Amino acid sequence: MARTELTLGELTARDHAFYGLVWAGTTLSAKVDQALGKAHDLPLSWFEVMLWLHGQDEPVAASDLGAKTLLSRSQVSRVADSLQARGLVERAPSPVDARSVRLALTNEGRRVFAAADATRRAVLAEAFDDRLDDADIAALEAVWAKLKRPAAPAPASAPTPGT
Repeated sequence: MARTELTLGELTARDHAFYGLVWAGTTLSAKVDQALGKAHDLPLSWFEVMLWLHGQDEPVAASDLGAKTLLSRSQVSRVADSLQARGLVERAPSPVDARSVRLALTNEGRRVFAAADATRRAVLAEAFDDRLDDADIAALEAVWAKLKRPAAPAPASAPTPGT
């Protein structure tokens, strides 16, 4: 049976740009997730938590990770449980809040992260890095910077006559 060629139809350039971002994020995430799972038995969500922990000099609160990752605080907590069960993350009591714990990578977590990061980079080399030049990367960085900025407040509307 022949495949039907699907299109998005009559969409604006902005619509195409948006769906392009969605496609790129979904496609690249799926490739990385599959490779990390196969090579390291490590889902992408676990890797993301490890990525943020790897960049820290001190243990961090799960709530801080939830604010930086694409995961909710409860998801971060479940991921931390799984990482701790594998000996990749350790929990320590917060020095300022007795109700809170802080998370840090163990030495084994740092070793596994380094190996997983090499896998991630290899996957992205073919699907991302090799296809984009320095100007493309600079353009993407400029776009991400604009999209990450807080939205400007809406202008105040003019008063309606008679009010």
